[in-house]
Amino acid sequence: MSKDVFALTLVSSFRFFGLFVALPAIGLYADAFSTGAFLAGLAAGGYAITQIIFQTPFGIWSDKTDKKRVIAIGLAIFILGSLVCAFSDDIITLIIGRFLQGAGAIGGVISAQIADLVREEKRSKAMAMMGAGIFVSFILAMILGPLIAGHMGLQAIFLLTALLNTIALVVLLMRVPSTPKIAYTYHNTEFSNILKNTNLQTLNLSVLLQKFLMIFTFVIVGMELKRRFEIAESSLWEIYAPGAILGLFSLAPASILAQKKGYFKQVLLGGIVAFALSYVLIAYASYAGSLWLFVLGVMIFFVGFSIHEPIMQTLASRYPKAHQKGAALGFFTTLGFVGSAVGALCGGVLYESLSLSHLSLGVVAVCVLWIGVMSVGLHNPNNEKNLYLPIDSYPQARLQAHLQNLSNTAGIIEWYINTTQGVAIVKYDDNLIDKETILAHIAKE
Repeated sequence: MSKDVFALTLVSSFRFFGLFVALPAIGLYADAFSTGAFLAGLAAGGYAITQIIFQTPFGIWSDKTDKKRVIAIGLAIFILGSLVCAFSDDIITLIIGRFLQGAGAIGGVISAQIADLVREEKRSKAMAMMGAGIFVSFILAMILGPLIAGHMGLQAIFLLTALLNTIALVVLLMRVPSTPKIAYTYHNTEFSNILKNTNLQTLNLSVLLQKFLMIFTFVIVGMELKRRFEIAESSLWEIYAPGAILGLFSLAPASILAQKKGYFKQVLLGGIVAFALSYVLIAYASYAGSLWLFVLGVMIFFVGFSIHEPIMQTLASRYPKAHQKGAALGFFTTLGFVGSAVGALCGGVLYESLSLSHLSLGVVAVCVLWIGVMSVGLHNPNNEKNLYLPIDSYPQARLQAHLQNLSNTAGIIEWYINTTQGVAIVKYDDNLIDKETILAHIAKE
């Protein structure tokens, strides 16, 4: 399991690094191609538009075929887009390349592949690994982007991106197994099933707000550090790096509280409280001119973000039915990119038009509303258990017949047969039915 998850984490991290690394160099686009701010901004953030368009279709497609194949195709599209960007000699070609990069929209498919390969009991650990990889890739991109572009030019950024994702493609093909073949309890694949799930919709709103705050915060924090505290752009890593390290250290206790203690919802609520507290400190520090308080606020934000990332990924993979994980995670990831795009747009505009204290008050108010929605709309999956039945231990026809009869039994959430791994999985609510009752039913002649 760990080798598969590590390989997919590497694939995900290299891909996200390639998407993010061009963002801090936005000013260089205008200089390199003598263009205006709008086209430069479109070149920097254009990938988000095609991510939003293609994430859900890629997710739905992956539910119908081998997810590994879909990921490979997405990586190939991303590499092509990176090469178009690297060898572009005008801003329009560069924008086309960025659109192509985003068209390889496989973030949700990678999460779904991990969910298919890893049992639910170990999924939080797996998602924490992937979340940490994405988090580190984002921080490295924010630090290395301006340095690489400033010393070696824009072409070097995209050539590096193409190289890293070629390595990711090789790792995928050589180290990641194909998606297990699974026979489902039913084949109702209507997308409305996902939209009717209150838990999933609460998570979808949460990922939109979380990704909005991530990009929004980096925009305004970077501007405030340069303008209010006169910190050079080349020195921002000295603040971001410790915050990232603190965030990584918070991943383990958050995952333990969520997975082993069952406090998924409480951990997520704690992350939102951290967002609100960070903005209180940022606003006061800016008013008082206290750099150390400002940095403390940034670090608390890092903690909130880093404990959110793996927990939300885990829950987003647990609530949908097995046969719709790709579609659900694709939609989930789509809304994350919507949040990122809107956060990037709003960050600069609102910072220029409002005071930091007013911005912070608005963020705190949103966090309070967010806490209210999550308190009502999200439920811990503590009572959901999985029973694994080796299919070789039962006559095949009798096993399927008994499982089918279980479908309408109170407490049975779903069942499916993983033919690749040779097990039948019964997901049930242990408040309504226990393991012994299920086993007794299966053992009947």
